[in-house]
Amino acid sequence: MSVAQAGTVTVVKLGTHIGARIEGVRLGGDLTPEAVAAIRAALNEHKVIFFRDQHHLTEDGQYEFAQLLGSPTTPHPTVTSAGVKSLAIDSHRGRANSWHTDVTFVDRIPKASILRAVSLPSYGGSTTWASTVAAYNSLPEPLQRLADGLRARHTNQYDYAAAQDDSPNEKAKAYRTEFESTYYETEHPVVRVHPETGERALLLGHFVKKLVGLTGNESHALFRLFQERVTRLENTTRWNWSLGDVAIWDNRATQHYAIDDYDGSEHRKLTRITLAGDIPVGVDGTPSTVITGNADHYSVVDEVADAA
Repeated sequence: MSVAQAGTVTVVKLGTHIGARIEGVRLGGDLTPEAVAAIRAALNEHKVIFFRDQHHLTEDGQYEFAQLLGSPTTPHPTVTSAGVKSLAIDSHRGRANSWHTDVTFVDRIPKASILRAVSLPSYGGSTTWASTVAAYNSLPEPLQRLADGLRARHTNQYDYAAAQDDSPNEKAKAYRTEFESTYYETEHPVVRVHPETGERALLLGHFVKKLVGLTGNESHALFRLFQERVTRLENTTRWNWSLGDVAIWDNRATQHYAIDDYDGSEHRKLTRITLAGDIPVGVDGTPSTVITGNADHYSVVDEVADAA
């Protein structure tokens, strides 16, 4: 176990490539600048960080804490019925059991998300995160060069959910209808440069519609090749939730998967607040471009200093 300390903040490393547990912090809007800086540094290094025993935290407190780390977005570009300050991740409305980076179908992909456990099943329901930086770094150099030059179209109208649930309940159907109510499509680089660390990360996940300039078969083959690097177990960390837990992940450097291993009678609900992000930029300096959809109502564009 690797442990680092910054003032009263203790960072316990959970894996070589991703994951750390943070101790000695009571989350809220009253954290000191030093504690906030330590949390930011831990997030940049470990990609996803976890806090235990935050039982005091309410939705308002979660929001006030989020404001210390950035500018909160509205809960979602299309889903407006699942919260005002936060988005309810509620198993009654569906289960996002597929690898993804949040909201990649818009140009200004959120930079981070803060997730708080509200109601948990008696078993199962853990979440796994993967480092897309470690995935890129693990590629042989010829595949890195190939990925560097590729771009992909991302959209919120996807069919992975239908394939996984042939008979969704009425709440899940309504949620999906709302999710797809306004069509978004954005072209992103397959490899983005992290605006704070300068690291290269694969930008893929289940919102990808196709790789630009390739046939369907070619697109599918290359997507699977790169996506399988992301989900290698060595590049992942798994968190078994308890009430009072909070997770924060760098959405610019990770994908995640909510594991659907609990029965329908069990209820899982967490609240998510996302922070405004920048427009991704590829290795060649070319930014993402909007094909369809305006996300101005969802989020400001985060102004980030040049990468180190």
